[in-house]
Amino acid sequence: MNKRLVPLPRSRDHAGARPHVIYLAIGFPPAAKSCAYRMRETANQFCEQGWDVTVITICQEAWEREYGLDHTLSERVDPRVKVVELPLIREDLETDIRAFSEERSLDPPGWISALRKREQKVFPEPVFGGWRYELEKAVLRVHREHPADLLLTSCAPYVNLAATWKLWEEYQVPYAVDFRDGWSLDVIGGGEAFTRDSVSGRWESKVLDHATAVWCVNDPIADFYRQRYPQLADRVQVVRNGYDEDSLPAIAGRAADPSAGLTFGYLGSVNFTPAFLEAVLDGWRIARRDDPLLARSRFEVRGHIGAGAAREANRHMDLLKEAAADGVSFGGPVPKAELAATYGSWDALVLMLVGGRFVTSGKVYEFMATGLPVVSAHDVDHDASNVLAGHPLWTGAVGLDPHRLANSFAEAARMAVKATDADRAAARELARRFARPAVLAPAVRHLAELVRPAAAGASAPTATASTGDSRP
Repeated sequence: MNKRLVPLPRSRDHAGARPHVIYLAIGFPPAAKSCAYRMRETANQFCEQGWDVTVITICQEAWEREYGLDHTLSERVDPRVKVVELPLIREDLETDIRAFSEERSLDPPGWISALRKREQKVFPEPVFGGWRYELEKAVLRVHREHPADLLLTSCAPYVNLAATWKLWEEYQVPYAVDFRDGWSLDVIGGGEAFTRDSVSGRWESKVLDHATAVWCVNDPIADFYRQRYPQLADRVQVVRNGYDEDSLPAIAGRAADPSAGLTFGYLGSVNFTPAFLEAVLDGWRIARRDDPLLARSRFEVRGHIGAGAAREANRHMDLLKEAAADGVSFGGPVPKAELAATYGSWDALVLMLVGGRFVTSGKVYEFMATGLPVVSAHDVDHDASNVLAGHPLWTGAVGLDPHRLANSFAEAARMAVKATDADRAAARELARRFARPAVLAPAVRHLAELVRPAAAGASAPTATASTGDSRP
């Protein structure tokens, strides 16, 4: 059924009232996902700047099945933030066979295939597309209970865009899209993920066309969207991930003890291929073979391995166990409250990242801000290299050749031994501009200024007349 979009009267008198933002943030704390930090600071900044905040996310049981939970992440969520958890959960991550249907029990691959088709029939996104209608109902319900002046949607999942559009269609609530990695962009392989005339392309084009602002995490992604949608160029903004200062030890680095050996550390999701991990471990073995200091050193890997039922049982774990003889250990995830102590126990860091020029990763800012030497284990043409440029304790990007990585390990070891307090302080100071409040406070302030005239009741948002159906 076609709908003509027309301005609707505001649902309340905003004189003297705090404006209200609905924040579609699937991955909000206590979800143990990297996006949780960005989401938490965004919600907190809205509170600090005088807004009521309602976060819509999914139930904690869903994260227990997938990435896990870290309740220490929730400790620094502003208590004024209202969190609405929806009972949405991935069926395919159910591991209790007693809950399996007969079809799934007899033909698991066929069951998954049929599930993916059903999901994408509702919205063109596998795994999450089936959540569309529940998300739409949730944003409408929250708005009717507490009228919103802005909806901020954080993607992925991209099905959030359907709920964003639904609220615009029904009530013309202004919205902004925090694309983070982008949808029509293949951030790992580079280039276009789908065409503008595809079902996904029509969804993206329609929703972005009415967006008040579009946030991206780095310049290459922002440039991609400015070129793809020239009419939106002035609305596309770079809002980097940044780091949390409370994640860092009070002192920038520790005095290395060469006689006892050094401790290298990696902290983050182990979401790269086994071949990637194997190349880094081979580089470490070569370095230990050729360098006496590294021969008595250790390499600790911390974080989540995989997702869902396969979190702990995969080839990555086998590789790490096999490398135990080379001083490699895996210690599992680190609760947020223990990050500073973990960084404080290491002498150098290993930054393992997938992708290339379109990928930054939030960890690069945190690693940079520790004041420790950083070994880059990623493509040379990677946005992390742009962030680390000028870092006095960075070994540079050399790709994933094990012999070149071995040289980087050796160089980082020398840096760790020779670094002065001034060197470490300089590294920290270079990173300070990426502290999360410094990144997100101005972004939230700018977004608030764009919609505050409507929030103050000065004028209703002007909707563009349209005869398009809600489904592309």
